[in-house]
Amino acid sequence: MPPSLEPPYNSGPALRACLKERGLSIRKQWGQHFLINPSARRAIVDALGAEEGGGVWEIGSGMGCMTGELLQRGMEVTAFEVDPGLCSFLEELFSPYGERFRLIRGDVLKTWETLDDGSPYLLGNLPYTVAAPLLGNLIEGGRFFTRLAVTLQKEVARRAAASPGSGDYSSLSVLSASAYTVKVIMTLKGGSFYPPPHVESTALVFERRRDLAPPPPLFYPLARALFASRRKTVANNLERFLAGSCKFKAGTAGTAAALRDAMEAALDQSGIEGGERAERLSPEAFVSLAAALELYFEENRE
Repeated sequence: MPPSLEPPYNSGPALRACLKERGLSIRKQWGQHFLINPSARRAIVDALGAEEGGGVWEIGSGMGCMTGELLQRGMEVTAFEVDPGLCSFLEELFSPYGERFRLIRGDVLKTWETLDDGSPYLLGNLPYTVAAPLLGNLIEGGRFFTRLAVTLQKEVARRAAASPGSGDYSSLSVLSASAYTVKVIMTLKGGSFYPPPHVESTALVFERRRDLAPPPPLFYPLARALFASRRKTVANNLERFLAGSCKFKAGTAGTAAALRDAMEAALDQSGIEGGERAERLSPEAFVSLAAALELYFEENRE
C-alpha cells in the first residue's frame, strides 16, 4: 500500500516547503487555494457518499490533498488539473495507484466534454472564475452526476442554493434546481486554505433529482435571458430574447406582431404575468414557459 498521503497537506508551511522543494509555486491566475483542514476534507468526501470502487471526477486536484483522501478510500479518480507543474507532481505522487488514478491535463471547461466514462460522482474546490460556468455547462450539456460535493466562494454558493424571491436567486439557481437538490455541508473560513483567500467558502452537496422530466432545450438559454437585466420584467427580457432568437427568426415571419403573439401565447399558456420579475419565478415556471414557447414555434413554423 502507498504511504499515507494526508500529513503533508495539513499546514501552510508543509505545503510551501513541498512546493519549493520541487521548484513549484502557487499561481494566482488559477485561483489556487489548497484545503489544509483535514476534518473538512473528510467531511466533504463523506458528503460525496461515493462507495469503494466508485468513479469520481475531481476538478482542480492541485497538490492532491483531496485526491489522496479519495484514493485511500478505494475510489477511482479522474483528476482535472490546469497547472502543468502540478500535473507532473500528481502523476508521480499517485503512480502507485495505477489505473485507479487518471489525470486530464488542461482547462476543465475545455476538456470535460471529451470524456464519457460515466463516473457518477464529482468533487472539487472550484475557483471563482470556473465555478458557475462549469456547473452551468455540465447541466446544459446533459452531463449529470448522482452527487456532487464542491467547495465554492460563498457568494457563488448562495446563488447555487438560492430559492425564488431571494436576492441571490439567479440563472445558476434555476439551472441547479432543474437537476439537483442543493444543501450546505459547511462554511469554511480563509484559514482552512493555503494560501488563505480573503473571502469565506461554502461546501455544497448536489443530489440528483429524479422527480423531474428533462426540461425542453429552450429552457437553458431562456433561464439565462430572463435574468439578463434583473430590474426588467419577464415580458421585457422575453421580448429581447425572442428578438435575438435564431429559432424565432427561422420559425416565424419575424415581424413585431409575430413576436408579440409568441410572447402573449407563451405567457398565457404558462400562467406567468408579464409584469413579474424572473427572481420571483420558480424553476418549474421557467420550464413551463420554455415548453409553451417550444409549442408556439412548432405550431407556427413556416
